[in-house]
Amino acid sequence: MVAARMEPLAGRSSTNSPERLLLQSMKRQVATALVVWLALAAQPLAAQEAQSPDDLIPDEAVADPEGWVEQGQQAELPLLDSRPMPTDMDTPIEADPYITVEQPEDIVLPEIEPLESDDTISFTTFEDVIAPLPEGDEERLSDELVIVFPSDKSLFPERREFLQRFSALSSIEGNDAEDNFARLNAQARADEELLVRMLRAYGYFDSQVIRAVGTFGDDAMDAVRFDIIPGTRFKVGAVDLGDLTQTGSDYEALRGAFGIKSGDLLSLDAIEAERDDLDIALGESGYPFATLAEPELLVDYDRLQGDVTVPVAPNGKYVIGEIVVAQPDFLSARHLQRIARWDPGDIYQRSDHQDLRSALLATGLVGSVSVTPVEVQPPSEDMPGVVDMQVDMIEAPPRTLAANIGYGTEEGIRFEGSWEHRNLLPPEGMVRARAIVGTQEQLLGLTLRKNNFRGRDRILSIDAFASTIDYSAYDARTASLVANYERVSNALFQKPFNWSIGLELVATGEREADVTGTLQDRTTYYIAAIPGYAQIDTSNDLLDPTEGYRLAARVSPEFAANEGTENYYVRAQLDGSYYNQVSDSVVMAGRVRVASIAGAPTSAIAPSRRLYAGGGGSVRGYGYRDIGPLNDVGDPTGGRSLAEFSIEARIRTGLLDGAVGFVPFFDAGAVGDDSTPGLGNMKYGAGIGLRYHTSFGPIRVDLAAPLNPGPNDANFAVYVALGQAF
Repeated sequence: MVAARMEPLAGRSSTNSPERLLLQSMKRQVATALVVWLALAAQPLAAQEAQSPDDLIPDEAVADPEGWVEQGQQAELPLLDSRPMPTDMDTPIEADPYITVEQPEDIVLPEIEPLESDDTISFTTFEDVIAPLPEGDEERLSDELVIVFPSDKSLFPERREFLQRFSALSSIEGNDAEDNFARLNAQARADEELLVRMLRAYGYFDSQVIRAVGTFGDDAMDAVRFDIIPGTRFKVGAVDLGDLTQTGSDYEALRGAFGIKSGDLLSLDAIEAERDDLDIALGESGYPFATLAEPELLVDYDRLQGDVTVPVAPNGKYVIGEIVVAQPDFLSARHLQRIARWDPGDIYQRSDHQDLRSALLATGLVGSVSVTPVEVQPPSEDMPGVVDMQVDMIEAPPRTLAANIGYGTEEGIRFEGSWEHRNLLPPEGMVRARAIVGTQEQLLGLTLRKNNFRGRDRILSIDAFASTIDYSAYDARTASLVANYERVSNALFQKPFNWSIGLELVATGEREADVTGTLQDRTTYYIAAIPGYAQIDTSNDLLDPTEGYRLAARVSPEFAANEGTENYYVRAQLDGSYYNQVSDSVVMAGRVRVASIAGAPTSAIAPSRRLYAGGGGSVRGYGYRDIGPLNDVGDPTGGRSLAEFSIEARIRTGLLDGAVGFVPFFDAGAVGDDSTPGLGNMKYGAGIGLRYHTSFGPIRVDLAAPLNPGPNDANFAVYVALGQAF
C-alpha cells in the first residue's frame, strides 16, 4: 500500500524542495510550448510545410525558453495575411495563393426525394406542454390587484376566508404610494410568495400561482393579476403525538382533544389550533409540567399527504396540595384558599391557578402576582403526585385619592372627591371617605367594604352618609345607614347570576312644593327596608354587550313612619334588556322597565322613595327625575308605578380604526299615581349619540330632545357617561 501525504508549501524552506523543482519544470514546459506556437505563427503556411520543427525553433529558444519568449514579445511578428480587405463587395475575390484546392466549375446537386410519412411519430403542440388556465372568477381587491380563482368553487371552497386574510397581508393592497411600475413589480413578487405560503397553509402543496404585471382594464392602469390554480388538497397521513400514551387512562380523552386524524384535509392552521387545544387539555387534566414542542410536518408528494408530529411529554399527573404564600401578613394562605376555586386534593387544573391570579389582581391590592405549581411528591405508578401552589405577590399602593367633575344640562355642576385605603382592615378591608358638592346635591359619606368576605366574590359593605338634595319636585335632608351582602359582576369577572340582600335605615326630612310652587313644611320620615336583588346575565360584555340578554328583579319590603303614621309597602322593579348583532357593524338593543309601589298611598311615601323617570339612564331628552305626575306649577311629584321602553341602533364606523360609533335612539316612559304600570301620559324622547370605544368600554355622549315636552322641560339635553345607556 502506498501512502501519500500533502504538506503546506509554507512549511518548506529549502530552495531545492520537490515543490519548487516541480514548479520550475512546469514553467519550462509552458514556455517551450509557447515558443513553438510563436514560431509557427510567424512563418507563412507554405514555409511551415517546408520546414521541420528544428528549423523553426532556434538553439537559443531551447537553451533559454523564457528569455527567448520575452525577446519575441518585443519583436514585430508577420501577419498570416496582410492583404487589405476589398472595399467593393461586388469585386470577385482574388485567388488565394495559399489555397491549393481547385474550385469546381459546375456543381449539379441530386434531386432530394421526400421522406415517406411515418404514422408512429407524433408532435407535441404548445398547448400540450403548457396546460391552459381553467376558467376563473376575478376578484378585484383594488385598482392594482386582481385575484382569479377557478370558477368551480368546489376546487377551492376556502375562497372567502382566503381573500380576507390575503387582503390584510398583501403589500400591494396596503400600499397607497404613487403609481410606479418598479414598485408594483417588486410588491407583486412579494405577494406571489405570500400566496404560495397561504395556499400551503390550507394544504394545497402542489398549487400554482401565475403572476402577471401589466396594464389591465378599461382605465389602462398598471395592475397585478394572480391566477390561482390550487391543485389537489393534501390530506393528513400519520399522526405522532410523542409520549402522550404515557397518560394511561387519560389518553383517549387527551387524544380526542387533538382533533386531527389520518385522512383529514390538511390545514396548518388547524394543526396549530389543535396543538393549543391539546396543551389546554393537558393543563386541565392534571399535568402541570407537560411540554409540547412545535408541530412538524413531513409532506409526501407521491402520497399527497403530510405526516404530522407533535412531540408531547406529559411529565406526570398531579393533585393540588396547599397554598404557600411568601407574604402571609399581607394576604394569608387561609384567605387565598377562600378565594381559590379548588380544594386540597383536587386534580390540578391550570385554569384554576390562572383564575386565582386574576382574582388577586382584581382586589386592587396586588401590583403583580405569580402562581407556580411546585412538586412536593412525585407521582407513582398508581398514584398522582402532589404540587403546592406557590403564590408570590408584589403589593400595589393601597391608597387612592380621586376627584372628578361633571355637568348636565338638567343637573348642573357636580364635583366629587374620595380617599380610600384598600387594605386598612386586612384582609381586603377597604375604607373610603367621599364628598359631593353640586348644584342639586351635597353629600358626606364613609364606606367600609370587605371583599371576598366568607367566600369568593362575596362582598360585605356598610355605607353611612348624610346628604342634601334639591330637586324641582322636592328637597330632602337625609341620613342613611345601608348594609349589603352581595355577589355581583365586576370589570374582570362578569357573572351569569348576580344577587344581593341588604338592610337600609333612613331618616329623612323632606318637603314638597304646593300648588303655587312654594315649599311646604318639612316632614320627617323614618324608614327601614330590606332590599333584595337578583339578575340573570347572558350578555357577552359588561359595558358594551352585542349579544344576549339581562333580566333583573328588585324587591324591597319597607316600613315608614311619619308624624305618628306607620305604613308598610313593597317596592318592586323588573328590568329586561336584549342585544342582537344584526351585522358586523350594527347592534340593535332594546330594554323595558316596569316598577310598582304597593301597600300605601302616594302621600304616605317619602318623595325621595317614589318613582320617577327621565335622565341619561331613563328617558333621554328630559331632566333627571323630571317625568311623573305634575303639580299645578308643572313640577313632578312622583308616583307609584313606572313603565319605560328604549330602543337604539349601535352603529360602528370606520373612523379612527373603528373606534367611533353613532347611536340613534328612541325612549319612552310614564309614571302613574296608582300601583299598576300603564301607558298613560307617556313621554317620548329621541336623539343621537356618539360613542368612542376604548379598551375599558365606550365613552358615551348623547344629545336628545323631548318629543312632547312639558312646560318646564328644556329643548334638549346632553348626557356624558362611561358605558352604554343600558
